[in-house]
Amino acid sequence: MDKLVIFNNASRNKLLNKRVGESKFGQHVKLLTRISNIYEQLKNLDVTHVIFGIPEDVGVFANHGKTGTAKAWEASLKVLLNIQSNKYTKAKSVLILGYLDFSDEMKQISNFSVTSKRNLKKARDLVNTIDAHVTYLVNQIVAAGKKPIIIGGGHNNAYGNIKGTSLALNTPVSAVNFDAHSDFRPEEGRHSGNGFSYAFAEGFLNKYFIFGLHENYTSDKTLTTLNKVKAVKYNTFESIEIRNDLEFDTQMERALKHVSKDPFGIEIDCDAIENMPSSAMTPSGFNVNKARKFVSFFGSHENAQYLHICEAAPKRKTETQVGKLIAYLVTDFIKA
Repeated sequence: MDKLVIFNNASRNKLLNKRVGESKFGQHVKLLTRISNIYEQLKNLDVTHVIFGIPEDVGVFANHGKTGTAKAWEASLKVLLNIQSNKYTKAKSVLILGYLDFSDEMKQISNFSVTSKRNLKKARDLVNTIDAHVTYLVNQIVAAGKKPIIIGGGHNNAYGNIKGTSLALNTPVSAVNFDAHSDFRPEEGRHSGNGFSYAFAEGFLNKYFIFGLHENYTSDKTLTTLNKVKAVKYNTFESIEIRNDLEFDTQMERALKHVSKDPFGIEIDCDAIENMPSSAMTPSGFNVNKARKFVSFFGSHENAQYLHICEAAPKRKTETQVGKLIAYLVTDFIKA
């Protein structure tokens, strides 16, 4: 737990914008007072959801992607703390835990060249380190009977979410992934494109549904793999939104049927949302309200164990918009 930086009152007060006559979300969320015995503290707290951040883009770099996902946590926190606290947002049932500090790993890759095979291997080895910390923290939260909400970082962190949940519940878990890509690529060293394939190969992931694959960006080899594995189902973005072969709500029902017999996680890759600043930003994707509807629909099922929002890569001009979107998704999950 040496990587965990606890969110405290001083940090909260720096980010809170108080207004007379208003009650802000951040004024009512719970905080931990010490870093020791996280499991025991969480178990004894009257909260349902635990929010933490993973400000890193090592996994994205290790996948030859555009970095920037490390900035999503801070952008989200600024907005989330300052939304209204009312009967809908349920701030008192939420604990903001803090974030996992991978600044050392980030510093290492800042000097790496993506064209260097040696550097790429080192980056993928660093992702293994990140995996271990994410796995442990998610495990502690789920074992304490709470639902983690994980913000930021690359989609490499799906692996730690799945493994941590699986170990806490002592059973393989399933996942539904709102994503333009399968992230079921070969086990060639850990990166943001193979979190689910590694989790599946190691027995932590049972059933897997990819919602909204982009046909132009899914290789024939990947499609062959997905079609071979019975535990994996998918649909494509084009079949739902362009050709109208399939209907969005019906496909959500289909995906839920596939994953919900097990405890399952909800994975939201911001690459799937139209014009969302992300590591693989797209001009053609699901709109924000479809993403929100997706989170609300799956989050309302009793077997939903966690929410992970990843791959958002805000820049200075877009950080408020990115923060607003993520805050909407977070509160939709809490309300569900």
